[in-house]
Amino acid sequence: MRTLLNLIWLVLSGFWLACAYVVAGLLLCITIIGIPFGIASFRIALFALWPFGRMAIPRLDAGAPSCVGNVLWLVLAGWWLALGHVVTGLLLCITIIGIPLGLANFKLIPISLTPLGHEIVRSDTPFAQRGW
Repeated sequence: MRTLLNLIWLVLSGFWLACAYVVAGLLLCITIIGIPFGIASFRIALFALWPFGRMAIPRLDAGAPSCVGNVLWLVLAGWWLALGHVVTGLLLCITIIGIPLGLANFKLIPISLTPLGHEIVRSDTPFAQRGW
């Protein structure tokens, strides 16, 4: 079922959202200071391509630099990427078939706003391996 949902997701919204993350990552990688943000954007682009069966969890070792970086990310790219998830999620929730896809869009909003200090893992990974 995850594979089927991921394929439908890829066609309806995943490809375009991943392209938006790649464009944001390329723009952020123009400067040396923006390279960590660009790498985070590329990491989320892969998550946006295939979201079912994966989840974002907070990293326990993330500290103050991640917090400062998330504030900069929010100002530079996070708000418009999250807005894209909100709009796409609402449009997908119009149909009954699109509701799981819309919910997946809403699942991506927190990581699109604050990507630093999070790790993307498979949903079936045991909690002990996640560091919880």
